[in-house]
Amino acid sequence: MLCPRCSRDIPDDAQLCCYCGRTIVKKPPARAHQRPNGAGYAYKRGKTWTAVYTPAWRVDEQGIKHRVRQTKGGFRTKNEALEYCYVLKNAGVQRQAPSLDHYWELYRLSELAKLSQSKQVAYNIAWNKLEGIKYRRVDTLTVGDLRSVVSQKAPTYYPARDMKTVLHHLFYLAGADRWVDKSLPDFIILPELHEKERTPFTEEEQQALWRIYDAGDRRAAIPLIMIYTGMMPGEIQDLKTSMIDIDAQRIIGAGKKTKVRKAAPIYLPDTIIPVLVDEMQHATSKSGYVWPRGTDRFYENYYAALDAAGCRRLEPYCCRHTTATALAITENIAPQTIRKVMRWSTTRMLDRYTHPDDADALSAVNKLQR
Repeated sequence: MLCPRCSRDIPDDAQLCCYCGRTIVKKPPARAHQRPNGAGYAYKRGKTWTAVYTPAWRVDEQGIKHRVRQTKGGFRTKNEALEYCYVLKNAGVQRQAPSLDHYWELYRLSELAKLSQSKQVAYNIAWNKLEGIKYRRVDTLTVGDLRSVVSQKAPTYYPARDMKTVLHHLFYLAGADRWVDKSLPDFIILPELHEKERTPFTEEEQQALWRIYDAGDRRAAIPLIMIYTGMMPGEIQDLKTSMIDIDAQRIIGAGKKTKVRKAAPIYLPDTIIPVLVDEMQHATSKSGYVWPRGTDRFYENYYAALDAAGCRRLEPYCCRHTTATALAITENIAPQTIRKVMRWSTTRMLDRYTHPDDADALSAVNKLQR
C-alpha cells in the first residue's frame, strides 16, 4: 500500500511509515447492511419515509406476478420506517392463496422427480394441458373448472387420467396448507375407456412358429422368445448378449418402464434357451446387441414371421399376454409365481393379461365332482 503522507510503497501490515514516520490508521471495511428476505423495505417520499411490506403475490390472467403491498408513511427516519415493517408483517394481514403453478413447482421438484422417466414425461404433458387454470388461485378453482379443462384438453381416457392424477397431487399439497378441499379432483369424470383387448396366440399358432423356425426361418425367433419369456417389445429390441446368463437361465438388466421390471430378472425356460443361444451366435453388432438396431426392422421381421407361419397379425404385446394366459390357465401356476415371472408389482394384473375363453370356463366347471 502507499503511505498517505509521502506516497511511498510500504508493507500492507505496516503501522508506521518506514520513510516519514506517519502513523498508519486502517479503517475497518464498511459492512453491507442486509435485511432478511420478507422483512420489508423503506423508501423516501418527499421529506418522510414510507414502510413497505409484501405479504403475498397475485398472478393476473396473463400469468404476470404483482406485489400485494402494505404501506405506512410519515416516518422521519429510514430506521423508523424499517422498524414499522415488522408491525405490518405481524398486523394480521389476511394471507392470499397462491396459484396452482406454485404447488406444481413444489411437486415437480420433490415427488415428481422420484418417478420413472416415462411417468415424468406423461405428467409434464398433463400439466401443460392445464394451461387454462395453472395461474389461477387454488382457492378460486371449482369442480366445474376442473371438469371443464379436463374434458376440453383430454377427450380420451389415459390423458384425462394423467391430468386428474396431477391435480390430485397439487390439491393434496394445497390442502395441507388449508387452502382447498384436497378431494376436489375426485369429482372429475373421466371419459369411458375403450381399450382394445389384446388376444393371445393359440397353441396352433405357436406350433406353426416352431415349424418355420425349425425349417430355418430365424425371423420366428423373435415372437417365440417373447412368448416364452414375457419380454416387452422395447426390452427385446435393446437386448444385449452381456445381459444374458445362460447358465443361470436369466436375463439381467433388460427391464424397462417400472422399477419392478428394471430390477427383476427375466427367466429363461429350457425350451427357448437353444433359440436364444443360436441368435447370440449370429449376433454381429459391435455394440453387443443381439439383433440389428432399428424399430422398423424389428417390426418387419416380426410380422414377416407371423405371415410365414400363417398366424394372425397380432401386435408384439400379444406375446406377453400369451405368456400370462399360458401360465395361469393352461399350466395353472400360482398367481404369486406368475407375478414374479411377469415382473408385476401386484397379482391384480392377472385380470388384464389372462384371456380365458368358453372352453376354459367349461373345463373349469367340469372339474366339479358329484
